[in-house]
Amino acid sequence: MTLAEKILYHQIHPAKLAADIGAEIVSLPLLWYHELAWGLVTHFAPAFIASALMLRFGDFAYIKNAPRGRYLKRYMTRPAEFARFAADVAMMVAAWYHQPWIIAAGLVVVVAAWTYGLVWRRRSRV
Repeated sequence: MTLAEKILYHQIHPAKLAADIGAEIVSLPLLWYHELAWGLVTHFAPAFIASALMLRFGDFAYIKNAPRGRYLKRYMTRPAEFARFAADVAMMVAAWYHQPWIIAAGLVVVVAAWTYGLVWRRRSRV
């Protein structure tokens, strides 16, 4: 498996998802209370460490061959990844400025970026 494939498929590994979601849950309250250093560390360090370990030691063949892997390959495009990242940054800024509605909107964008292929099927290229 190539590095590009590992980078793609590690995104839906349960350990990576747990690291990302856990980091969000811990870091946003810290940012809300203006603990910038701890907020940034707890937001980015778990995701970075999980990714580094998984890309080094992980085997994602079972994900690649599963329906969720095929979905990811087809629908997790660069624009979808950018939408996820931009929404994540917006949630961090919103926490800092005490804007819960922006945090909620960011969460909606993240979920939409993950699931848009379930609603709008991309046409196959022949």
